Amino acid sequence: MERPYPLILRRPPYPESLETNKEIEKNINELLDMDFIRNIGHNEIVEITTPVLITWNDGKSRLCGDSRALNNYTKADRYPIPRIPHALGKLAKDRYISKMGCMKGFHKNGVKPNSMKLLIIICHMGVYEYTRMPFGMKNAPAHFQRMMDTIFQEEILEGQMVVYIDDIIIYT
Repeated sequence: MERPYPLILRRPPYPESLETNKEIEKNINELLDMDFIRNIGHNEIVEITTPVLITWNDGKSRLCGDSRALNNYTKADRYPIPRIPHALGKLAKDRYISKMGCMKGFHKNGVKPNSMKLLIIICHMGVYEYTRMPFGMKNAPAHFQRMMDTIFQEEILEGQMVVYIDDIIIYT
């Protein structure tokens, strides 16, 4: 049975260190510059979540929304994501392997206007609405995998490439 969305899916901003706030500012400004988010000011009726900063091993960071509350009410998209051991097994006998990644891949997908009200983040800088698919949404990986599999269907079926969400491996 589907659960209806609650009237309010709000989370207050997490208290962050000055260093983390600076990194959040950098990410927010980058997303604003690319038109992936827009400042909507303050609105009492919006559904708001708080950003979470994910830092990679190379020191780069990525902003995700803490969308756990919304994800709990989202019907799962069961599109299969490739298993890494299976993908690596395909590469074992090949001589040449090239890897490419889609830069900010999820953000390449637009968001329907009626969904934007659910994709709002709040931080020390203000209230922002995603205009592109953010990281942290339950079905974002399945949606992106489906899109990539559709685009590269012929190459995948011919055994020339493996696509794992936003990473592409070409092998010969």
